[in-house]
Amino acid sequence: MTTPPAAATAVPAPPRWAVRAAHLAAVTALPSGLWRLGLVAGWHGGYTEAGYRAMGFSGWGAVWPVFLSLSTEALALLTIGLVRPWGTVPPRWMPFLGGRPVDPRAVVAAASLGAAGLALLWTPFAAWWAMPGADMTPRGHFLVGFLYLPTVAWAPLLAAVTVSYHRRHRRHPATATATATATATATATTAPRPRAA
Repeated sequence: MTTPPAAATAVPAPPRWAVRAAHLAAVTALPSGLWRLGLVAGWHGGYTEAGYRAMGFSGWGAVWPVFLSLSTEALALLTIGLVRPWGTVPPRWMPFLGGRPVDPRAVVAAASLGAAGLALLWTPFAAWWAMPGADMTPRGHFLVGFLYLPTVAWAPLLAAVTVSYHRRHRRHPATATATATATATATATTAPRPRAA
């Protein structure tokens, strides 16, 4: 088991509610993503025959729904970083950021913008059943509304976990000292020692 860097261990542990909220946020996009992947695999997913053909889910038409499903779920999984040590110091295998402490202010800003964007994008799906569904069967239109409904919760869950992340990093000034100490120690141990004459 890898020992977390000093900067990560200096931050207080997240409250239990934040851990649960982060894991819940990470799966909010999963039902709709699986639905899109099913469409690419040939399942009509609630569309009428004509509606399914009009969507063009074969060939290059399959690239967008697959990309959207995978990238959306990857972004949702990033929420877990707000309650894990790798949200303070990314693992070493990550390009550009690995092994170096991140600026909590940048993390909070990015997560806050993400929450605002998600609210604008997904909140309208709460009114899915009031939207027309001419290219879908009545049962399919009803079902798809339930598959997209969890995404509405993504924004408030991410916002709540972001507030928790901000509070934990703001209330613990030792983080900055631990970060500086860890960086100085790493530099000292990797620097070549001069040879005696």
